[in-house]
Amino acid sequence: MGKIILYHGSPNEKITPKFGLGDEKHDYGKGFYLTESLELAREWAVYRPDASNGWVHKFEIDTAGLNILDFQEYSVLTWLAELMKHRDAADSKRYRLLSKQFISKFGVSTEDYDIIKGWRANASYFYIAKSFVRDEVDIDILEELLALGGLGIQYCIKTEKAYKKMFEHVDALQPVSFSQFNEKYNRRDIEPRENMRKLIDSDRNSVTNVFSTLL
Repeated sequence: MGKIILYHGSPNEKITPKFGLGDEKHDYGKGFYLTESLELAREWAVYRPDASNGWVHKFEIDTAGLNILDFQEYSVLTWLAELMKHRDAADSKRYRLLSKQFISKFGVSTEDYDIIKGWRANASYFYIAKSFVRDEVDIDILEELLALGGLGIQYCIKTEKAYKKMFEHVDALQPVSFSQFNEKYNRRDIEPRENMRKLIDSDRNSVTNVFSTLL
């Protein structure tokens, strides 16, 4: 892959990515999250509803010698299993039991990878995830539903080795207007969710091959 340019949207003008930081409950666990899309980074910089402007930081990463796990090369079920390791789609005993079985069957080990690449689970995703684990969504339409969400691709920097190969172009720092991009962030969630509801309620959703029947 060589050198790649990635962006990080943040409410903070100054940031210092450090190995070991981050929230275990984020999509791929602890790490530093970036995207190839400048537009998405701008939206993610002002996702908080506090009317604060944000910043986009530009990074260059030399991927030579790094192991990269790309969830786009796996089935959507493998991606869902990874998210279930870190984020809860439901708060019930049934989900806790079934999610362990789902992860065991469809999950992959990420321990040997320096960077994880895959979709970002936004609010639209959780609408689908909750419907899926309640057995309301057939697997035949699951991938199409997630595509409607326009989730966007993100990179998660996981290892100390990868952090050392990351460089910020501080001269490329960009301010982000809350009034301009927070609306776009919200619209990216609201509009797809309406389309998702329509597909779930359609005859194409046979509700026969569902979450619990996959185990």
